Amino acid sequence: MVQHKITLLPGDGIGPEVTASVVSILECAGVDIEWEKYFVGSEAISRFGDPLPPEVLESILRNKVALKGPVTTPVGTGFSSINVRLRKALDLYANLRPVKSMPNVLTRFENIDLIVVRENTEDLYSGLEHEVVPGVVESLKIITERASTRIARFAFEYARTHARKRVTAVHKANIMKMSDGLFLQCFRNVAKDYPNIEADDRIIDNLCMQLVVDPNQFDVLLLENLYGDIVSDLAAGLVGGLGVVAGANIGEA
Repeated sequence: MVQHKITLLPGDGIGPEVTASVVSILECAGVDIEWEKYFVGSEAISRFGDPLPPEVLESILRNKVALKGPVTTPVGTGFSSINVRLRKALDLYANLRPVKSMPNVLTRFENIDLIVVRENTEDLYSGLEHEVVPGVVESLKIITERASTRIARFAFEYARTHARKRVTAVHKANIMKMSDGLFLQCFRNVAKDYPNIEADDRIIDNLCMQLVVDPNQFDVLLLENLYGDIVSDLAAGLVGGLGVVAGANIGEA
């Protein structure tokens, strides 16, 4: 009897190569898996006329876990990001990326052990854009108390269960006083429930500078969607690049 059924989305570009390597590693480890393979992105458009066919979501909902390779997102035109659609459709509100130094991978820094926690469902990634007049486009940044509180609690719970000592909220509340201010206030409210975990915050531009000066000064980083997207890749570069770090999109279903 198969122990695990997992949805497999190889993606495109380097995606099939990356996912094939992961599948091989799991096979060598003796994990009993039945893979349900589906196409997404440009390959799915050519086959089915939809970059994210309904049966893909049905498979993920049924299996509760999926392995997805990178999927190309057209720049400035074309279909919407598959990652964003999956996160919204499945309410995968937490993006988790452990960033850890690996043996025999030469980098500028050693002994890095960071956790990047990114809110996944709102902020500028809501994609609420419109043309006000020709030549003027408005993009709306959405921050809610519900989503900000939920991701803050996820970060502190992760820190508590994994013996982490500190959670740092990253923001630009000095300029975006209402939106980032709300995110920061929700973080501070949740922090009161975790007195044994240190809680502090950094402005996003200062954080980026501090990361490339001394990444070992941080433990768990909590960020809004856009900041988290950028910083998670920056942090990956500290340990060798995107090819040596894992990333997970997590929901409650």
